[in-house]
Amino acid sequence: MRYAHILMAVASEYWAIDEDKFDQIVSFLALQASGEKFSSEELQARISRQTERDVARREGAVAVLPFRGVLANRMSLMSDISGGTSYEGFARTFDAAVSDPEVKAIILDVDSPGGVVSGVDELSQRIFSARGKKPIIAHVNSTGASAAYWTITAADEVILNPSAEVGSIGVMMVHDDISAALEKAGVKRTLIAAGKFKGEGAPFQQLSDEAREFRLQRAEFYYDKFVGRIASNRGVSVSAVKSGFGQGRMVTAEEAVAQKMADGIATLEQTIARFGVSAAKPSRSNFAREREKRAMTI
Repeated sequence: MRYAHILMAVASEYWAIDEDKFDQIVSFLALQASGEKFSSEELQARISRQTERDVARREGAVAVLPFRGVLANRMSLMSDISGGTSYEGFARTFDAAVSDPEVKAIILDVDSPGGVVSGVDELSQRIFSARGKKPIIAHVNSTGASAAYWTITAADEVILNPSAEVGSIGVMMVHDDISAALEKAGVKRTLIAAGKFKGEGAPFQQLSDEAREFRLQRAEFYYDKFVGRIASNRGVSVSAVKSGFGQGRMVTAEEAVAQKMADGIATLEQTIARFGVSAAKPSRSNFAREREKRAMTI
């Protein structure tokens, strides 16, 4: 029943994640919970795992920190099936790079569909508060969706691979009503609870209109925090984020730069080379150049 418990935990979270990836995760967990098993090759094809190469590294005086996979405050929930990044673990790695006198710049190597809401705003604020100590560049290679984008807008710059996409700004949750499956199995479950709303989200019953409305209000609360953080990080208005920035969809690198969701387009090698002797610098906004100039003079 391990996967059934994970599925219930997934359903209790609010998610800022690309919906296609979220559907893959929920579908996989539902199949596993039902008793269907996959080989390691099939699991790899359904939900990609992190690779052993996804570790922090140094390129000269540049710290390259991978920010990849499904994001969560603590990864015990998902790490065994999909890999991913812990907000808490990444914060410790980031703090170490900021404090290291031999590190002159930090590059966040981003490829993530997003993840859970819990913990993301704290990490975004942590990165934002480190601005000015040394250049912090978020390089998206190749996806920076939802909670990942929420986080990386706190960097001094957001640079995208030519084929990269960012966006998917929004919050969602899922409620699986398994009452029909239990009835088919001959199981009739009764909920006994104290407290007006205690147990209203139990998966063996339909959501009431009141319970659905509460969950919608909570999703909108987190969405407003999401939008507000992006607006603050990117120096734009809340209305600009709500009326543009993909409105829940992913956008291409060119669209992202045009909408001020990102600062430039380059390969990761070019971004790293900017801090070397023979760097061929990518085209960037004046605002981004001024931020880097201020950071380098600290």
